[in-house]
Amino acid sequence: MALYALAALSGLLQVLVFPSFSFGLLAPLAVTPLLVAVARAETWKRRFLLGWLSGSIFWGGACYWIFFVMRDYAYLPTPAAAAIYLAFLAAKGLHLAVFSVAAAPLLRRAYALPAVAALWVAVEGTHQYLGFTWLHLGNAAASMSLLAPLAPVAGVYGPSFVLAALNAAFALTLLKQPRSRLFWLAALPLLLLLPALPEDETGDRTVRLLQPNLHPDDVIDGWGRQESEAHMRRMFDLSAAPADPEFDLLVWPEYSAPLYYDDSPRDRQIVETLAQTVETPFVFNTITFTEVDGVRRPMNSAVVLDSQGRQVSKYSKRFLVPFGEFVPWPFSLIIAKITLAAGDFHPGDAATVAEVQGRRLGVYICYENVFARGVREFVANGAEVLVNVSNDAWYGDTSARYQHLLIARMRAIENQRYILRSTADGVTTVINRAGQIQTPPPSFEQAVVDASFAYHDDLTLFTRWGQWFWVLCSLTAFAALGHAAWTPTRRD
Repeated sequence: MALYALAALSGLLQVLVFPSFSFGLLAPLAVTPLLVAVARAETWKRRFLLGWLSGSIFWGGACYWIFFVMRDYAYLPTPAAAAIYLAFLAAKGLHLAVFSVAAAPLLRRAYALPAVAALWVAVEGTHQYLGFTWLHLGNAAASMSLLAPLAPVAGVYGPSFVLAALNAAFALTLLKQPRSRLFWLAALPLLLLLPALPEDETGDRTVRLLQPNLHPDDVIDGWGRQESEAHMRRMFDLSAAPADPEFDLLVWPEYSAPLYYDDSPRDRQIVETLAQTVETPFVFNTITFTEVDGVRRPMNSAVVLDSQGRQVSKYSKRFLVPFGEFVPWPFSLIIAKITLAAGDFHPGDAATVAEVQGRRLGVYICYENVFARGVREFVANGAEVLVNVSNDAWYGDTSARYQHLLIARMRAIENQRYILRSTADGVTTVINRAGQIQTPPPSFEQAVVDASFAYHDDLTLFTRWGQWFWVLCSLTAFAALGHAAWTPTRRD
């Protein structure tokens, strides 16, 4: 039972690392109890169960809000929402179960420290391809001045590697392994050679971000024409209010209004008139449609207009939210989606960059923040600033909105780009290249945020090469596991 207690402790410590607790200093220790437990477990089955328990507790604790989203916004009965939540945490726990089985033989090797860290990163990166990804251990480094500068080089996986290596070092110490196996830590001072992030940086441009405090339930419950027109007038007035200094860009959040830019002449006229009135490029979210196999499918899109109201670009969301914008089979047979349009959404296929007034914008939508590879494509394609239109209203008053913000901060650091983040009801802010945020307005209140930003055109190593470090760690982990399998431990 002591081993299972250690595994459970590890899961709980990982929960405490992230919002709403945000005890980031626990990150170098959070995985240590699990590593000690799996090193002492005698069979691979027990190691699997230890990892699964730890992973399930982490995902269940960090993403507890999934239950409320399913119950309150997918309109599932409480037992059904609980069943989905339990199935989710059980499935996500499998990643850490695999890690635990593979880590045990590596912990007995002279190269245990880098091998376990590489294995952690390799497994962590699989989440992005297996249904749902969210918090990586490296996200905790967004506020760590020593580790955050590694992100522009290796992405979030760089800080994850160092934090996992520190966990392995503590575990090896507790397991009374030879001290010589910690010599890998001698490389840590090399982090001091990395260029410092531009902390306390402010830009010379101004963006106006709207936070309308519009909950999608208001729309779903049946807005009539009168309510819709009143809301649009309110959005228009907020957008066109005087500003000092004048703003260079106007951004509305995801689901800021029930807009159908392509299909509604009235909606098109409203947004075009607004762009002309403020004489500023304008970014907004809209539902568009495309034909797929003879079926008209909705797309979650962002449109950029120039200061004359002419369309510059249209981007359609490529990474859709499971159970939000589409429901995986077989759950689609029983679960309603929490969207404003009927039918499964269709994903876009390109990271479109808009050029306005000689500058280039990369506009992406909400949940896409969690895909490092997706956000970097905009910058690799020439974006000088990133615009994130988001609707975090589905999260309610939970830690999810702050977890989402933490992830967005890492994207800004990785690509060394400002992120202009407009949300339906918070957290609306500008994130600078050091991952620092400008003071946001309170959530669940209507607000207009005029904030400073800057354009940049230099490319980080991560932006140029993408997930190279994750690939390297994956290859290293496979090589280490192969060596451990074919070489007796006594030879180390």
